[in-house]
Amino acid sequence: QVQLVESGGGLVQPGGSLRLSCAASGSIFSINAMGWYRQAPGKQRELVAIITSGGRTNYGDSVKGRFTISRDNAKNTVYLQMNSLKPEDTAVYYCNLDYTYYSGEYDYWGQGTQVTVSS
Repeated sequence: QVQLVESGGGLVQPGGSLRLSCAASGSIFSINAMGWYRQAPGKQRELVAIITSGGRTNYGDSVKGRFTISRDNAKNTVYLQMNSLKPEDTAVYYCNLDYTYYSGEYDYWGQGTQVTVSS
C-alpha cells in the first residue's frame, strides 16, 4: 500500500503565497517522479509542476515564474511554493506519485487539497 499525505492548502488573498507539501510512504522501491496537478470547477485536471528523481522540473505555462517545485528525497516529500497567487489559481490541488515497486511502475494520486485565492 502507498500513502500520500498532502498539506498546506487554504484561503489566501491575491498576491499572497502558500506552500503545499506531499509526503509519500508505503510499498515504494523508488520514486520516478512526483508532481502537482489541479482541477478547478468545470475544468479538466491540468499539470501544475512535476519533478523527476533526477531533479528535472516541468511547469504548466500558467504558473511558470510564480510556482516552484522542490523535493526532499530523504523524506520522499515534494513541495510546491506558490507565490503571486491569482484568483484563477483557485482549484483542488492533487499530488501525484510515479513509483516503482518490484518490476512494475505505478501511478498514485492524493486526495487533494483546496487552494482558494480570494479577497
